[in-house]
Amino acid sequence: MGQKDVVEKTLESYNDVFADIVNGLLFDGKQVVLEDELENASEVSMYKADDKIHQQERDVAKYWKNGKIRIALYGLENQTKIDKDMPLRIMNYDSAVYRNQLADKKSERYPVITLVLYFGDRHWKSPRSLYDCLKIPDGLKKYVCDYKINVFEVCYFSDEQIAKFRSDFKIIADYFAHRNRVPNYKGTVDEIKHVDEFFKLMTILTNDKFIETVYNDKSVRRSKRMDKFLVNLRKEGQAEGLAQGIAQGIINGRKEEKLNIIRNMISLGVPIELVCKYTNLSSTEVDDLLKNSPT
Repeated sequence: MGQKDVVEKTLESYNDVFADIVNGLLFDGKQVVLEDELENASEVSMYKADDKIHQQERDVAKYWKNGKIRIALYGLENQTKIDKDMPLRIMNYDSAVYRNQLADKKSERYPVITLVLYFGDRHWKSPRSLYDCLKIPDGLKKYVCDYKINVFEVCYFSDEQIAKFRSDFKIIADYFAHRNRVPNYKGTVDEIKHVDEFFKLMTILTNDKFIETVYNDKSVRRSKRMDKFLVNLRKEGQAEGLAQGIAQGIINGRKEEKLNIIRNMISLGVPIELVCKYTNLSSTEVDDLLKNSPT
């Protein structure tokens, strides 16, 4: 399993976040599933195809238990892109759990519910059921069992839907739902609980290189608030744009021109790493130019 896959699952693996997602999406925000009623379930299952054993893996899965009795198994799947075969994938994940229940003759049977959290900007217009994936000949449809999936379009959550969440997921949902709809979106003032895992997941879901850069600033991490983080994120983006504009043509410029450009960039507050990036110079070369230049 790649590092990206591990990071993507970490925040939602916390029981407070997982329970909050389930309660917000399935129980209208009521605290039906409690943190201490959740137990980690294996995300990995096996299947045989082409005479070979293959492995398939969910993002996050947890048992909902009442004492020692399993009430249900919940699975979460994160999607940043539309997958037209999602019903087939989910059906395989769920059927693997039901298959394991067959092997346990003593336990009560319990339902399996998988929630697909879709973070894409476009509406999910791809299949949401097995019927949608298949070309079924006339007269056969009534004999083919359908299998529906639960897709939740986070970018299209209403304010009322977002208000049903209480954990760090609420801050993520608010960001995705408003970032493209609200000019100069400022972010929530809610304090982030799982700070490191939160920003690592945000980096993956947004594919925004600035998020990790800004998060590495210790003062930003200490603030633990999305609104303050976004202020720094915008500054970083502005510095990047400024650096790109100033550094045009510097590769072929004369030493004096390079020196003037570097001085201008630094005086305007452009970080040294961006100066190096857009001048194609190392930090040592930048230092040497500044030290050996006339004041």
